[in-house]
Amino acid sequence: MGRLPLLLFLSVFLLAFDYYCYRAILAVFKTWKPTTRKVFTIIWWTYTVLLVIAVFASIYANLYLSLRSIILVAFFLTVACKMVLLPFLLIDDLRRLVIRLIRASKPKEAARDNPIAVGEPISRSSFLIKAGLVTAAVPLTSLTWGIAAGAYDYKVKRRTLVLPNLPASFEGIRLGQISDIHSGSFYNQKAVRGGVELLMAEKPDLIFFTGDIVNNLANEMRDYQDIFSKVKAPLGVYSTLGNHDYGEYHFGLEPSAAKAKNLQDVIKTHQIMGWDLLMNEHRRLKVNGEEIGILGIENWGMGRFPKYGRMDLATKDTDDLPVKLLLSHDPSHWRGEVLEKYPQIDAMFSGHTHGMQFGVRTAHFQWSPVQYIYKEWAGLYTEKNQQLYVNVGYGFLGYPGRVGILPEITIFELKRA
Repeated sequence: MGRLPLLLFLSVFLLAFDYYCYRAILAVFKTWKPTTRKVFTIIWWTYTVLLVIAVFASIYANLYLSLRSIILVAFFLTVACKMVLLPFLLIDDLRRLVIRLIRASKPKEAARDNPIAVGEPISRSSFLIKAGLVTAAVPLTSLTWGIAAGAYDYKVKRRTLVLPNLPASFEGIRLGQISDIHSGSFYNQKAVRGGVELLMAEKPDLIFFTGDIVNNLANEMRDYQDIFSKVKAPLGVYSTLGNHDYGEYHFGLEPSAAKAKNLQDVIKTHQIMGWDLLMNEHRRLKVNGEEIGILGIENWGMGRFPKYGRMDLATKDTDDLPVKLLLSHDPSHWRGEVLEKYPQIDAMFSGHTHGMQFGVRTAHFQWSPVQYIYKEWAGLYTEKNQQLYVNVGYGFLGYPGRVGILPEITIFELKRA
């Protein structure tokens, strides 16, 4: 199904869903005066129709990113709240259907004496729907708070990374990692700059960026290129591409001149900022005559995500290096290929999951719906003497906020076993 037919189908579905909610609310608030009902109807349907039009405009018109973000916020919050309300409406309809079937199966005389038919101070329907409206306010409140307070609330995560074969010269080296900038979603340059300043205040010796610098188009970095050019480190900044950097969600999967140019512009952006973009290749990082390997591959993801990564090229001529650190955007690559075929990789650094920008994350516990999709989705994992760290991202995509899973700056201290 193409994008336009899919959007039309979703629009009809959402309008029908809105009508279902609208009728249920009017049925509960029967005591409203005609004027109140009229005002409610006008507001309800004006908002609904304008929102649908705005969603189409955000996709097909060249809107400012800030306006597109506002539309997306409104759409996301509206759908989330109504989806919470939906189970209450369905339970109430099911309950009333059962009552009607029971009444229809009994003689009229028995039905008159049936306690079900007796009036109640507050009907079950009214209670269920009002309870649903109250419950729907919970995601509205939390998601709104996530936009206001969570989107740019950068948190520094400090970890010790133990590498048994680490050369002595690298003992105590501080490695910074950020991932998933998604510059096309930003709407607050000052806040983004504050996150960069927070990273630089940690004085890392080298920095990794693990993909998705844009949502789709290279020009999304236009207003943020100077900010991220401040990301520097004495031993270098090494970066790689993520699934969004190829422009496939905008240009499609088929090759085209515009798509190829966009990718080259993304690559050029890394170069302008002074980041060493690794495209299925490696670098030898030397300190006091001792070396370790920094490897980076193009995106390699399980399922529908593109597999452009070439580990055979990245690992070529690295057998003599005692430690190999791999930048690979998608953590599914670790279990899908690295663990099985490349045991020489000591640690892999990823992003991609965002922690779904929603969940709970403490020092000793973490949960997010994304864990039912990705086995490794946030933090440090160890298996078969290999390690993986998944950074939950610097930016955001889709929902322009974060609840519980805050934007992350990771600082590792390298240690020998």
